[in-house]
Amino acid sequence: MTFSIVAVDRDRGDVGVAVASKFISVGSVVPWVKVNVGAVATQAWANVKFGPIILHLLENHFSPKQAVEFVLSGDSRREHRQLGVVNMKGEAYAYTGSSCIPYAGHIVGDGFAVQGNILVGEEVLESMAKAFESTKGELVDKLLAALKAGDDAGGDKRGKQSAAIIVLRPCGGYGGCIEGVDKYVDLRVDDHPEPVKELIRLFEIWELTILEREDPSDVYSLVDVASNVQLALKKLGFYNGEVNGSLNEDTLKALELWMSINNFENKMRSDGRIWGSIYRFLMKQADLPIS
Repeated sequence: MTFSIVAVDRDRGDVGVAVASKFISVGSVVPWVKVNVGAVATQAWANVKFGPIILHLLENHFSPKQAVEFVLSGDSRREHRQLGVVNMKGEAYAYTGSSCIPYAGHIVGDGFAVQGNILVGEEVLESMAKAFESTKGELVDKLLAALKAGDDAGGDKRGKQSAAIIVLRPCGGYGGCIEGVDKYVDLRVDDHPEPVKELIRLFEIWELTILEREDPSDVYSLVDVASNVQLALKKLGFYNGEVNGSLNEDTLKALELWMSINNFENKMRSDGRIWGSIYRFLMKQADLPIS
């Protein structure tokens, strides 16, 4: 009933899980992640106890395979279980019980494992693995690409309902390096006709609001786009002055207020420029062409 991927980025220290299913709130059941330790996906006839137990075993130097074999050793329903596990070394292991509803299977690669059951076919997992390996960028980009590829390939043959992604990074949480705050990305779509598409839409907002990974060259001079900014802010009700292309104090105050209202405080600049992502969002929100 589910397809998922567990993976790590050894260079950045990222570790995460992405998952989708015809099941309510799959993000509350399948993914289990611990920073500097690893990630687990427990699915099919999911046993949520396996998540924290396997993470504990990984933290105590069990390999992913050893950890999975340990939790399944006394499990009377082991043939109904499906698990994907990866540690911070990039060692991955997956298990698909013989009684999982077909199509069920898994693919293990360097630093990742994809697994699924009740799928339209093996092409779902093959597409996920290929997308993960070929996508450039951070772990979150690769996980979302894999999830989208699985969805595009047919995904869960019963339909669609929920999706989730969680990526941890040491000191990667909102607010910077605060002990125990490592959630770089944490998003869930619990019930939606197109959960993967909705998850990607939510991530775009998350990235714009919280992540700080803009391309340094992707900026606009406020002097050059002052008229557009004034027009957009006026249309949105933040600026009452004349649209004359003059970067005056009222325009800057209106822009600062709009950014604060939209939770973009960490994207404010003091060099007379605006991030391209923020400028494009402003234009889109005001339903104006980007120029």
